[in-house]
Amino acid sequence: MALLDVRDVTMKFGELVACDRVTFSVETGTIVGLIGPNGAGKTTLFNCNSGLYQPAGGSIIFNGKDITGRKPYEVARMGAVRTFQVVRPLKEMTVFDNVLAGAFLKTSDNREAFARTAECIRLCNLEAFQDKPAGEMPIGTKKRLEMARALATQPKLLMLDEVMAGMTSTEMKSSVEVILRLKESGITLMIVEHVMEGIMPIADKVVVLDGGVKIAEDAPGAISNDERVIEAYLGAKY
Repeated sequence: MALLDVRDVTMKFGELVACDRVTFSVETGTIVGLIGPNGAGKTTLFNCNSGLYQPAGGSIIFNGKDITGRKPYEVARMGAVRTFQVVRPLKEMTVFDNVLAGAFLKTSDNREAFARTAECIRLCNLEAFQDKPAGEMPIGTKKRLEMARALATQPKLLMLDEVMAGMTSTEMKSSVEVILRLKESGITLMIVEHVMEGIMPIADKVVVLDGGVKIAEDAPGAISNDERVIEAYLGAKY
């Protein structure tokens, strides 16, 4: 069953078509990778899915409800939550309090929010950093903090935007472990990623955009051998 249906979504900025009738689905309980060269329209599509942008055409169906054009906070409360390419921690607050801020989206009960925060801190391997100011953390830890804060909102769908970019191999391994742990807990994930060694081994399906157009949608093995994908990344001569 599809948790998210993106149907003919088009997004324009003036005369520039950033996404052109993009259609695909995200099945419940899966990890879907969204890849493509720089400028392919991946983050623009995330912005449409999360309510930051109002699409020029098409519809976005989440958990059986049309969320096209809904406000970001409405989409988040419905259970579709995203992170950002550029991390946005509340720098002066501790890691724990950053995650706690996310927990209060769905509850006003302090005890419930604190328990939820502690669980998200554990799931994202942040126990050693929870009392430290978020602004002092290295990039890999900040990316996991973004995941933990989003997770604290109790999402059904977690959309991660380049969560492994800029990480060391050790940090990336830790993040992959967290992602797989989240999937095991029942959360569906859609991940924009440029780090192929991070996303390809864990994705159930990969969607490829190029120039705002979907050029492929298949299992990772098939995508790796797709001539259109190879051309989009490496050029026609390859």
